[in-house]
Amino acid sequence: MSAAGGRPALADLTVGDEVARGTLRVDRARLVHYAAASGDRNPIHWNERVAREVGLPGVIAHGMWTMGAAVTVVTDWLGDPGAVLDYGVRFTRPVPVPDPGEALVDVVATVGALDAQAGTARIDLAVTVEGQRVLGKAQAVVRLP
Repeated sequence: MSAAGGRPALADLTVGDEVARGTLRVDRARLVHYAAASGDRNPIHWNERVAREVGLPGVIAHGMWTMGAAVTVVTDWLGDPGAVLDYGVRFTRPVPVPDPGEALVDVVATVGALDAQAGTARIDLAVTVEGQRVLGKAQAVVRLP
């Protein structure tokens, strides 16, 4: 059941529940656009030669793009991005982006903890590419009715 406005309700959640999942797609064009928008124009995000020269497997997605894109699975489930009170991750592995093609970033969101008194839930995100975790300790604290 959900609260008024179709939002999920705290009382309907149990620790361990999967609440959302999604697959995010990122290609080289998206990286160029993100670089311009973010001001992070590091060539490892668009230049294959430079990325390989510094020991990477090739061009990689911006860590902040990966972090920001992953939480959209939670905000879509919530229906209100303002309900996210706190969000943090550890960057554990780069996301290689092929050319041509795209990288697929899989996100599964589960309830990690509930605090009825505070009206919050901790949502844990498993963020993987080809089965390998790319973000560690990815957790969002959300306020729910």
